[in-house]
Amino acid sequence: MSFSAIYDIGGSAMRAQVMRLDTVASNLANADTAASSEAEAYRATKPVFSALYTQDFDNRSMSAQVQTLGVVKSDRTVEQRFEPNNPIANADGMVFYSNVNPVAEMADMMSASRAFQTSVEVMNRVSSMQQSLLKLGQ
Repeated sequence: MSFSAIYDIGGSAMRAQVMRLDTVASNLANADTAASSEAEAYRATKPVFSALYTQDFDNRSMSAQVQTLGVVKSDRTVEQRFEPNNPIANADGMVFYSNVNPVAEMADMMSASRAFQTSVEVMNRVSSMQQSLLKLGQ
């Protein structure tokens, strides 16, 4: 595997973790939002990733990367509260709150941050290996 392929893998992994952090940030920002109907309530989002492997036609080199398949909304039910004095309450006095679990989102954020840092470390080690090889050639 070439150094450039390793950089491609690390770069795609870093982009995936940035997308994951973006969805966590959006979910946390909307954690306490309220709506007047279940359909309007904010639903947590999660990115879906896949490993994509490619091989050259001559089978001499192989590469991989993280591919983003899309972003899906959570199917967890939204919280309903009886708040008849709330200005956005529906005719039954119900207010619908997002289905975001802040504790789960914080854990996901920590996991994504660590995965991003791991990719940075891989890139740094590959760079160090390249520098060592260049010194050997002198």
